[in-house]
Amino acid sequence: MSKRVMILATDGFEQSELEKPKASLEKAGIETVVVSLESGEIKGWDQDDWGNSVKVDKVIDDVSDCSDFDALLIPGGQINPDLLRVNDRAVAIVREFNDAGKPIAAICHAPWMLIEAGIVEGKTATCYKSIRTDLKNAGANVVDQEVAQDGNLITSRNPDDIPAFSKALIEMLGETADKAELEAA
Repeated sequence: MSKRVMILATDGFEQSELEKPKASLEKAGIETVVVSLESGEIKGWDQDDWGNSVKVDKVIDDVSDCSDFDALLIPGGQINPDLLRVNDRAVAIVREFNDAGKPIAAICHAPWMLIEAGIVEGKTATCYKSIRTDLKNAGANVVDQEVAQDGNLITSRNPDDIPAFSKALIEMLGETADKAELEAA
């Protein structure tokens, strides 16, 4: 049976941090489902301006529980997790995945969601440099490396880390990932 990964995102996601892991997951035979605050499309942020739009597969309020998914992926960008972390259902989804022991992969500013969900205390994690103090203040052991994996949590710093980030999630789901293919995604 094919694995399914929920990609939790809204307007302002860092374009590469959604598109590249999504492509790598799909290349590994893993289904991806984009879940957002509203139906239609969400618009990415591409470095310093608005980028591509991505089709929303499911509205967050229509996700009754996380049992249909094997993992959660939260792309970064400054805007995306900041909007998501004030949505009670989005935060509850992060907690549900954590309570079920399912993989949660958060890159760049996305660890803000892990902080909001109260699941980083005592965990080793990494993130974008501007929110390291936030992560530390939430009780995490903050490291500066391309991927930090602690239990079910996978975190990375920025778009340069995407190949290693994607590989870690794919492997946590029991699939294999060729690093050369990931970098081309």
